[in-house]
Amino acid sequence: MKTFLIITSLEDKASMNMREKFLNSKSYNFKETNYVWHENPIYKLTDISSEDEKSSSFTQPEIYLGLTKEPLIFLNDLKLEDAKINPDFLIFASRHTSKTARPAFLVHTTGNWSKDVDFGGEPQDLSIASALLHKAGFMSLTEQEGFSLDIEVTHHGPTTLEKPLIFMELGSSKEEWVIGEAGKVVSNAIITTIFQFLDYNEEKDQEIGLGFGGTHYAPNYLRLIKNKNIAMSFICPKYYIQDLNVDLIHKMVKNTLETVDYFIIDWKGTNSEDKKHLIPLLEEFDIPIKKTKDF
Repeated sequence: MKTFLIITSLEDKASMNMREKFLNSKSYNFKETNYVWHENPIYKLTDISSEDEKSSSFTQPEIYLGLTKEPLIFLNDLKLEDAKINPDFLIFASRHTSKTARPAFLVHTTGNWSKDVDFGGEPQDLSIASALLHKAGFMSLTEQEGFSLDIEVTHHGPTTLEKPLIFMELGSSKEEWVIGEAGKVVSNAIITTIFQFLDYNEEKDQEIGLGFGGTHYAPNYLRLIKNKNIAMSFICPKYYIQDLNVDLIHKMVKNTLETVDYFIIDWKGTNSEDKKHLIPLLEEFDIPIKKTKDF
């Protein structure tokens, strides 16, 4: 049985919005346990009142809800030895901030391509990621309306946690962070993500890719993930291609929970100089190189 820990933070208004929706949901019954994590009680999902036959057909996984006072991007120590739980996967319920302040739901993996660690994690380091969990997070939000839906490239911390993780975010300004209905959408999607991930694991019909090139909101990779049997773990945007080296690409492969089928380049979203740097690095590996337009 797979175990999931949903992580919320006192420091994050959107996260606390989602937490409140978990604890007061008519569909999901979270009960307080005797376990403590980061000095706060852990809640466990004990019942789902859902008409979704797909979800109810699964053996229910163990789903826990944790609370920390740490900013999520700087959460560098799970302290699981004190919690008496050992999750297989982590889902961070987080806010998103952007200059455009566009109402949005977002999903991404974490890591730093450069030596800049202003937003958490270690320099040129990547978390552990599951491409199937990442895709499940995106697909669980695709039927929502009113907010835009984006996949972001891999960015910010944490990078040192020993469990596969994704961020699921509500953005993109303080006005959206506290909208009750938006918090409900993302909290519901987080639960759906878990069951969708288990579905993908069982069906084994997804091909796994690592992405290179394109912009921060990765529209060409979004298209693949949404419309094809493609799941992506790490995506390095064009801004950081020159920072890549063999060791970092090896870490992309190694830290992806699933076996990587393809390196996928956003060809139009990568300039000629970056291609000259990137392609010889990728050719060091016994993994086929494809373009986003090949799918």
